Amino acid sequence: MKFNRQHIPGLTLAFTLALGALYAAGLPWFSQLGLSALTLAIVGGMVLGNTVYPRIAVHSHAGIAFAKGHILRLGIIMFGFKLTFQDIAAVGVGGILIDACVLTSTFFLAFWLGRRKLGLDEQSVILIGAGSSICGAAAILATEPVIKAQAEKVAVAVATVVVFGTLAMFLYPLLFSMTHALGVSEFAFGIFTGSTVHEVAQAVAAGRAVSEQAATSAVITKMIRVMMLAPFLLILSACLNRRHASESGGDSDKRPITIPWFALGFLAMAGFNSLSWLPQAWVAQLIALDNLLLAMAMGALGLTTHVSAIRKAGSKPMVLATALFAWLLIGGTLINSGIGYLIRS
Repeated sequence: MKFNRQHIPGLTLAFTLALGALYAAGLPWFSQLGLSALTLAIVGGMVLGNTVYPRIAVHSHAGIAFAKGHILRLGIIMFGFKLTFQDIAAVGVGGILIDACVLTSTFFLAFWLGRRKLGLDEQSVILIGAGSSICGAAAILATEPVIKAQAEKVAVAVATVVVFGTLAMFLYPLLFSMTHALGVSEFAFGIFTGSTVHEVAQAVAAGRAVSEQAATSAVITKMIRVMMLAPFLLILSACLNRRHASESGGDSDKRPITIPWFALGFLAMAGFNSLSWLPQAWVAQLIALDNLLLAMAMGALGLTTHVSAIRKAGSKPMVLATALFAWLLIGGTLINSGIGYLIRS
């Protein structure tokens, strides 16, 4: 899809939504709740999408589709500027193993419970599983083009991240007050927070409610979890293609292998950022631009999300998200404790 004049109205609308979301996310009330610009953008988009947007959809559709496609992929690629490979060394092998175990166990639980027990559709299960196991709304956004998910299912998945991520911000400081008496350090609790809380902003808020040391280890552990997004997307794409080939009788020519190149671009940007070739002021500007691009994509998704379709999804997505949140608390505690014990031994 090449850019042309037909994209301007829709892109202008998405850009305006993104600016409003970024401004609102910086306000004390929203920032204290850990509501990121991505979340606010999709909420704003849904409000407009179910009120005034249908009247201008004909003129804006091309630009909105461009934002949901090309701008989304560019935003995921530039998301790599938030990471460096040096972050991994800060929490060591233990932090990496904890993140990997939490991610895989949470996603497999989501797939088993969502498909086998709740009978949810595959797209919803994958989106909710990705959001819970990796990095919230950003993971949902990145997974959407791989599975070609419907906007309504993306919105439902984002809603689960908002609900339980916000709950975690208030619950985790209470958990620390109970576990600290048992000898759990602020640094260790930060690793637990970063490996189990949904969104980056929510992990930061929960960590800071304990201490700056907890916030630091929470952010580093969380960013390592974010870095695992790229291999997750590659493996997911390969599994989906392999299954399709199996279902079509092994005729792989019917569907070419799909590689989410933006995931590789995301890793490439993280690697480039690790070299520290750019001044920090430039990196900060690139991160700000990336926040704008992702907010535009999220706003565009919100504009094409119909509330009636979300109501039709019923209570099962929330039931699945509740079970995953319980696993992140209980299973996350067991994983952190077990791997921490092995590392100390």
